[in-house]
Amino acid sequence: MTMDLNCDMGELDDAAHEAALMEFITSANIACGGHAGDEATMERTARLARSRGVRIGAHPSYPDRANFGRLEIALTEADIETTVRQQIERLEAVVQKVGGRIEHVKPHGALYNVAAREAGVARAIGRAVQAWNREATLFGLLGSRSLDVWRAMGLTVAAEAFADRRYEPDGSLRPRQFADALITDPHEAAAQAFRFAREGKAQTICVHGDTPGAVGILKACRAALTE
Repeated sequence: MTMDLNCDMGELDDAAHEAALMEFITSANIACGGHAGDEATMERTARLARSRGVRIGAHPSYPDRANFGRLEIALTEADIETTVRQQIERLEAVVQKVGGRIEHVKPHGALYNVAAREAGVARAIGRAVQAWNREATLFGLLGSRSLDVWRAMGLTVAAEAFADRRYEPDGSLRPRQFADALITDPHEAAAQAFRFAREGKAQTICVHGDTPGAVGILKACRAALTE
């Protein structure tokens, strides 16, 4: 069985850290200006991905850099559709310049979590992707409403699980305001990644690039999934 290992990138002003992360992943979700990132970080990350043979994805969010896109903000579905498409196209212009292409889209932070429970928000994201490139794959939370909505729209989806996050009983991610929301122990994260892979329900597993010890976590997860 093949398992994709992805990481949210282009969010930190630390080229060495991002280069280290890139060694262990198969897909990179690149911030495209909504919550983080600019043309320089997009190009740096896209070039890194190209040099390592890592698939490139867009990582759009609520347009809220002040809160890193991790707070829900009041936008109409039309506004969500517009900002998601604009962010993807902004990244696409950079990726094309370095000779690459965007293969998937993964919403970030609060937008991801709201789409997982609210069909209207999921549809707005789906419409943005349809208008841009309906052949792209959408990453969404394993077992969530967003995946059902996107499938019904005729879009390709990948169910995503997280190695470095704890879950609530209903399958949602434990909110970050709780001290135990993150898994920072590499062995625990690797065990969770292996469990998701063994269950066979997820197609991609994420480790966040800004999780403390992310490089070590990714290394452990890569080893567990490979071995």
